[in-house]
Amino acid sequence: MPLSSKSRRAGKSSVADLHEKVARKVVSETLHLKKGESVTVETWNNGLPIALRFVGEARMAGAIPLTLFEDEDAYVFGVKNAPADIRGKMGKHEHGLLAASDAYIFIPNELLEGYARRLTPEEVEAATGYGDSWYDEAEKAGLRGARMSFGFAGRELAKQLGKSLEQIELHQLEATLADFGSIRKAGKELASRLRDNGSGSLTSPGGSHLKFEYERGEHIEDGVVDAKDVAAGHNMTYLPPGFLRKGVKPGSVSGRVKLSPSIGLTGIIGDATLDFEKGRLVKWSSKSSRRILDETIEDQPQDERVMNALTVGLNPLMRYGYGQDRFVAGSIGVAGLSFTGIVRSGTLRAGHSVAVNRGRLATPG
Repeated sequence: MPLSSKSRRAGKSSVADLHEKVARKVVSETLHLKKGESVTVETWNNGLPIALRFVGEARMAGAIPLTLFEDEDAYVFGVKNAPADIRGKMGKHEHGLLAASDAYIFIPNELLEGYARRLTPEEVEAATGYGDSWYDEAEKAGLRGARMSFGFAGRELAKQLGKSLEQIELHQLEATLADFGSIRKAGKELASRLRDNGSGSLTSPGGSHLKFEYERGEHIEDGVVDAKDVAAGHNMTYLPPGFLRKGVKPGSVSGRVKLSPSIGLTGIIGDATLDFEKGRLVKWSSKSSRRILDETIEDQPQDERVMNALTVGLNPLMRYGYGQDRFVAGSIGVAGLSFTGIVRSGTLRAGHSVAVNRGRLATPG
């Protein structure tokens, strides 16, 4: 049944209200923008409405915003027609922009469609070669940044997830309103249990077991970029926030893990079984998504097909099936491959202690 004009107006109003709440939270809590600070808001076509809200909230805080707009059609035309040796290069004006920005808000373009579908793989690789340079410059500048993950979702991904693009965007924005302090507290408690150099294991549904040793170091994505994060080189935070990333010694990983639906490079991997021996991925299979799994894994060199970290979701407002499953409280992510494999309803142990019990964060004690 079509929406009435009154309902459409109400829907637009609710989206606008959500944009305002998220923008205000990002400006005040994530980035702690201060009067007189410079903030750059970069967006593609898909994020322009909320980008304008960020600009307004930044001005209300006394900060000085600048909007950087990347049009997809112009970008594709430029990549296809520019001299090959300047693709993926940062100009001195962009280096200068990063150096002069105190804070940065980035709304990315679609992951599975958009320009990636309109360019050849070689063109995409060449055009995105500036990535390391960008992060090096941001770290050098001590920049505080936020990345809005809903921008990665496009209509193709939404279709595969069985949702509308609007549903995905709204849910991720709502999950951004989670309490950052509670996420930080849960992350610290969890990190204290996953001891450096201690043994760990992951049991996935069906009884598959993966054994490993925890590595030194962890990072909590809590939605806030403070001085400690900047000093550690964690200049950009994901929004919605909410996971702990814990290192794993690659050579210690052995056994089997069964993945729940996970996002690969070219689409949804509906199921997958991964076998590791002495840290190396030696065998993989999928009943429903063999082609996508093969493409995703074979895109990565053999010597890089390792598991070197785990992620554990901490966001109580995030639900599965909205494009960012690793943030769901209790989800377990197998990281280090060219994609993060998600385990729902898994059990994670540190020694004899249970950290995640069948997909739920275990309570202390």
